[in-house]
Amino acid sequence: MRIATYNVEWFSNLFDGVGEMLADDRWSGRRDVTRSQQLAAVGQVFQALDADAVMIIEAPDSHAKRDGLAALETFAAHFGLRASKAMTGFVNETQQEISLLYDPTQLSATHDPIGDESSKAGSGDAPRFDSVFRIDLNVDRAPDQVRFSKPPLEVELKSKSGRVVRLIGVHAKSKAPHGAKNAAKVMQISIANRRKQLAQCIWIRQRVDQHLDRKDSVIVLGDFNDGPGLDSYEKLFGRSGVEIVLGEDDPVQLFDPHAKMALTQRIGAAPTSSRFFLRHENRYLSALLDYIMVSPDLAELAPSWHIWHPFEDPACWGDVELRDALLTASDHFPVTLDIEL
Repeated sequence: MRIATYNVEWFSNLFDGVGEMLADDRWSGRRDVTRSQQLAAVGQVFQALDADAVMIIEAPDSHAKRDGLAALETFAAHFGLRASKAMTGFVNETQQEISLLYDPTQLSATHDPIGDESSKAGSGDAPRFDSVFRIDLNVDRAPDQVRFSKPPLEVELKSKSGRVVRLIGVHAKSKAPHGAKNAAKVMQISIANRRKQLAQCIWIRQRVDQHLDRKDSVIVLGDFNDGPGLDSYEKLFGRSGVEIVLGEDDPVQLFDPHAKMALTQRIGAAPTSSRFFLRHENRYLSALLDYIMVSPDLAELAPSWHIWHPFEDPACWGDVELRDALLTASDHFPVTLDIEL
């Protein structure tokens, strides 16, 4: 069975309000890419993945005037994907949902949020992901109230064999200092964003601990906008959000081989899953932002991880059409997990 996570940049821009594809020559959200070009590229990547389930980050949005699930199922039907059934969790207001596209002949999937709904004051004990998390990150005896702009998607996934796995799809807070006009403001916003990002990861780890205590099989996957050694502010807080969710200091840890490589090799080559153009520097920056973390019982099944990076994976590089599609489709590349369930 193949489970994937894929951040498709501004996927929502490729569909109208009722979920029909906008395969025209108008610009997409991608730099110098039209909507028809991006649709074709994303479709080709999904066909190559041939996954049983894909956790889509930045999926088409859903609200009173938009049908993101219809968009995904229309997309899947057009490109003949096995993963043809769409589901989502708590709808957000950012035009970037977290949704699951899966093969209904191989899997059943249910949105199954865990935790109690908090009061407006929040709860420090892993409340439901659409609630308020209360935590004192400043150690100033004044707890911060933290919310997810994109609440993680909690899925109970069941295979044909009856194996049940808990998926937690994540799009954690970006640390970029958007809106900063000077160096002091960059520092202020960066620290505030990192504080919120770490709080979200602590919240997620609390949920993971709840599942581990119940002996659940758990997979946490998605875009963490973070990783060991990515910015100078990590030293201020001592560790990255990825390390927190993995449970670096906990008795029971999650495992992701790419995260392990990054953590044990701070200097030198490390895998990457995204590629961004820095306009002000006129160059590209690569980073490891996308992960699939598994609980120990799943790690014992000897699964195989793969980042579909067009410049780092020989198979992706050798297939010119797929290489071009990966570069056109998004600023992130898919990560897959092949595992016997």
